Amino acid sequence: MFKFLAALKTFMLGAMLATSLQAQAQAPAQPAVKVVYHLSDGIPQASRAINNIRNHLAADPTAKIVVVTHGAGIDFLLEGANNTAGQSFAGAIGDLSAKGVTFAVCNNTLVSRNIDPSKVAMEAKVVPSGVAEVARLQAREGIVYLRP
Repeated sequence: MFKFLAALKTFMLGAMLATSLQAQAQAPAQPAVKVVYHLSDGIPQASRAINNIRNHLAADPTAKIVVVTHGAGIDFLLEGANNTAGQSFAGAIGDLSAKGVTFAVCNNTLVSRNIDPSKVAMEAKVVPSGVAEVARLQAREGIVYLRP
């Protein structure tokens, strides 16, 4: 009788495990986390943001990340920009772009600072207003706001 109960217990545990694994396999995938990184404070902030974004993608490679810049925040996306260690931002921007990160530059800033849009990194798109873009992303697309 003892062997029968032990066998029944083993069978029941196996059945419960199989059912649990099947339920997990059938569970819908969680949607990707969507985040906007808001930059307006210049090169030191951009350097922090690049590191934050790399760490973010290492922890969650499925995250959808948008970097929106205005004011001094656009500086790292301009031709020839270097980080606080004197290294070009171009490689980091290209690498993050290849991982799906998108970059937006405020046209109002370009106009007020008399910067030709051709000086903006090719990975970035110009949007009419950086702050309006951050608001739109939060209100209409449910994107989480981060400010490094």
